Amino acid sequence: MLSPLGEFELIRRYFAAAACARTGEGVVLGIGDDCALLELPAGEQLAVSTDTLVVGVHFPDGAEPFLLGQRALGVAVSDLAGMGATPIGFTLALTMPGAEPAWLQAFAAGLDRMAQACGVRLIGGDTSRGPLTLTLSVFGRLPAGQALTRSGAQVGDLLCVGGCLGDAAGALALVLGQRQAAAAIAEPLLARYWSPQPQLALGQALRGKATAALDISDGLLADCGHIAAASGVALLVEQARLPLSDALRALLCERAARDCALSGGDDYLLAFTLPAEHLPGLQAAGWPLQVIGRVEAGRGVRLLDEQGQDITPPVRGFQHFGSNGD
Repeated sequence: MLSPLGEFELIRRYFAAAACARTGEGVVLGIGDDCALLELPAGEQLAVSTDTLVVGVHFPDGAEPFLLGQRALGVAVSDLAGMGATPIGFTLALTMPGAEPAWLQAFAAGLDRMAQACGVRLIGGDTSRGPLTLTLSVFGRLPAGQALTRSGAQVGDLLCVGGCLGDAAGALALVLGQRQAAAAIAEPLLARYWSPQPQLALGQALRGKATAALDISDGLLADCGHIAAASGVALLVEQARLPLSDALRALLCERAARDCALSGGDDYLLAFTLPAEHLPGLQAAGWPLQVIGRVEAGRGVRLLDEQGQDITPPVRGFQHFGSNGD
C-alpha cells in the first residue's frame, strides 16, 4: 500500500472520480469491485492489448505528468486502432516511488483528457510502490471476423501509411534537451511525441478493405517486417514516397529525417496493405493515407531508392532485447 495517502484513497480521489471512469456503453461495472464487467453486442468480438511504459526506457525521468498521462493511454489505444476496433475501456497498473498529490492530479488529468478524446473508459487497475512504470490494458469491440490482422497481405496490394512519419522520433532530441528549435518547428513535433492520436476512425474505415494492418510503434521497417512475416510476402518501401512533415525537414537534414521515418518508431500511425481498387474511394472520403510501396512475392522488407536498388539499412527499428536490427 502506498502512504501516507493510501492506495484506496489514491484511487478514489484521482482515478475513480475522473470523468473517464463513469460507466457507459459496453461497461456494466467499472472501478470498485474485484473485476470490471463488459458487455458486447451479439455478433461482436473483444479485442485486448497490453502496453508497459518504463521510466528511462519509454519516457525520460522527470517527464511532465500531464503529458505522460496522455502519451501512455494514446500509445495503448493505438493498438485498438491497428485492429480496426472501437474502444470500450482500459485498466491502469501504476507503479511509482511515492504518492505525490500534485503529480497524481496532473497525471490523472492528462489520462482523462486522452480517454475522453478516444472514447475509452477507465474500468480498473492497481497501484504499487517501485520505479515509475505504467501498464495499461485496453479493451475494444468489433464485428466478428472483421479484425484487421497482420496475416492477410496479398501480392499486388499497395503498402500505405496513415500520415507523415518520423515526427515523434525527431522530437526525441527536443524531449531530452539535446537540441532546441523555434516554436513553429518544435511544437508540432513535440505534440506527436507527447500526445499521439490513435487512428481509430481510419482503422474502422479499413475494415473489409485493408488486407493487413498494424500501428507503427518500433519503426516503419521493423513493423512492416511483422506484416511480411505473418503474411508470407515481401513488402517493398520506396524511399522517394516517404511522407515527411515540413517541421521534421526543418529540424533535421533530409537523411536524418528519412532515418527517423524508417526506423525511429513512436509514430502510432497505421501501416496497412490495400488492394488498389479501394484506394480512390478512401482518398475521396478524405482519409489521411499515403502510398509508400507495394507487396510482392518473397519475404521480408526491402527499402528501394529512386532507381529501384535495394538500400535496406541494417538497423530497422527498436527492440528491447537484441541488437535493434530486424
